[in-house]
Amino acid sequence: MRTAFITHPNCRKHKMIDEHPECPARLDAISDRLLASGIDISLEHKSAPKASLEQIALVHEQTFIDEVLAKIPAEGLQELDGDTWLCPDSFKAIERAAGAGILAVDEVLAKHIDAAFCSVRPPGHHANQDTASGFCVFNNLAIAVAYAKTKGVQRIAVVDFDVHHGNGTQDIFRDDHSVLFCSLFQYPFYPNTAIENHQTLINSPLDAGCDGQDLRALVEQQWLPAIEAFAPQLIFISAGFDGHLEDDMGGLKFVEQDYHWFTEQMVMVSQRLDCNGIISFLEGGYDLSSLGRSAVAHIKALIQG
Repeated sequence: MRTAFITHPNCRKHKMIDEHPECPARLDAISDRLLASGIDISLEHKSAPKASLEQIALVHEQTFIDEVLAKIPAEGLQELDGDTWLCPDSFKAIERAAGAGILAVDEVLAKHIDAAFCSVRPPGHHANQDTASGFCVFNNLAIAVAYAKTKGVQRIAVVDFDVHHGNGTQDIFRDDHSVLFCSLFQYPFYPNTAIENHQTLINSPLDAGCDGQDLRALVEQQWLPAIEAFAPQLIFISAGFDGHLEDDMGGLKFVEQDYHWFTEQMVMVSQRLDCNGIISFLEGGYDLSSLGRSAVAHIKALIQG
């Protein structure tokens, strides 16, 4: 598939406390591994634009947006929640992280590309309408989903394979039955949200120690039938690679081949359903070596689709 790699140098400007796992080196790990793999020449490299405040407000309360803007410090760091800090340049990263998804939607709907990977930070899937949490400020993916709906897309599937539950995305779209949300996650584990399911909400908790075989079983038994029945026009992926065996942020035992397999399944169902395309966002993944390898396996599967 024609695949875009969307990022921006400003996404490296967001910095938190020393030794924080959500660090600028995460993007470097992905870029370096892409170059080493040789598949970077198969990608369309695009620069993420700035998202407007109006676009961010498609899913976030104005009072929350104002709070974030007010907390951007002139110097030093400002705590946003117990896990997330802001530095003087944080908004330069935040607006590009959200803008990447806006560009991806426009490019896919214009038929310029079939897929996109947004290599951005800060991540987004723990942020809900009025709260930042879990290293996330605004919900990049949710903003892009809401933007796609303004462009006439009527059915959207969101799949989240981060080791942590995509609670923010769930909160935003819980009552919106035009969005199918599927999330797998280690349980019990942060953010410890209650497990709920309904016709467009599929939560798939996994015990610590679950591996690629468990991933395959839940995708084949739970997610693929639901996606087929829902027949989305766009598929979004919250691509968190912290479920990798080598990532000590969690206790799942996925390896890069599992991420490749998962992505292949999304590509195949997208093609069977004649979707407009697939848009993926970097979420978690904190062991730099496994993050780079896993992201490249994911991107390679998009390209080869």
